[in-house]
Amino acid sequence: MIPSLLAVEPGPYVTLQDRGRTGFRRFGVSCSGVMDLASFHLANRLVGNAPDAPALEFAHVGGLYEVAADSCRIAVTGGTFALSCGDVTLAPWWSHTLRRGQQVKIAGAPDAVWGYLAIAGGFAVTPRLGSSATHLRSGLGGLGGRCVAAGDSLPLLAAIAPGQPERRAMPVARPNWPLRVVPGPQQDFFARDAVETFYRGSFRVTHRADRMGTWLDGPPIRHAAGFNIVSDGVVPGCIQIPGSGQPLVLLMDCQTTGGYPKIATMITADLARFAQTRPGGQVRFSPVSVEAAHHLYCSYQARIDGLGHLIEEWT
Repeated sequence: MIPSLLAVEPGPYVTLQDRGRTGFRRFGVSCSGVMDLASFHLANRLVGNAPDAPALEFAHVGGLYEVAADSCRIAVTGGTFALSCGDVTLAPWWSHTLRRGQQVKIAGAPDAVWGYLAIAGGFAVTPRLGSSATHLRSGLGGLGGRCVAAGDSLPLLAAIAPGQPERRAMPVARPNWPLRVVPGPQQDFFARDAVETFYRGSFRVTHRADRMGTWLDGPPIRHAAGFNIVSDGVVPGCIQIPGSGQPLVLLMDCQTTGGYPKIATMITADLARFAQTRPGGQVRFSPVSVEAAHHLYCSYQARIDGLGHLIEEWT
């Protein structure tokens, strides 16, 4: 019998993700991948996996799952998600070993949108274009390119949990300073006072969001030369301003080209912090130079590589 995790009542937006597929954007293929790389890496490290092993990513609520293996070790990260096994409360950011037939329930968190469920050994899925990341719009990767549904049996690579001690991690810190952005590339499509409004204003994160992007609500950003451009390249973090004047922040499943002017692009180091901002939260933007963005990216990668120091064993 193939060891697996049975999705009894999964949340409405659960997908298999890894770090994403690279090198294919010129062919129109989105990078996809996890929204919060640090939380994803910590989930894998807590169960002893390689940092980029595929894991389940969920939005707001993870759902209910049953162990269909002799045993398995799990970890849930991303935020302080309410986690339980039967009547027993489990701690997020810790690893836990479950036995066959036990069920784990992942409810919501007050401090995050995206959460991660990693299992020791990982999931037995076939990579597509070098990645197991799910891209829903194109039906690529993961479980047939779709969300996890009730009744799905997710095959595991390990039939039994490892014998090492359990682990726990310090949650990822998320400072509340303004989100840093590189101005442009179409900043000249906006009136000068509109650019000032963008950097001085406060914007509310709305419920109109998915893995492609999140709409904001705030002071309208006025165009100076119309709101249609010849479609050009976009990447996660691009901030488009369509005709409504309300910013749209592109995320990991975003298209590869777009036809709305981009007033700025959020730096990679701050993108996860934005993605984890719950609906109703307020965000502000602060401009930085390309050189500063490169320096911050290097620092960010160094922090990702050094996440191991946040983990300790416990018995």
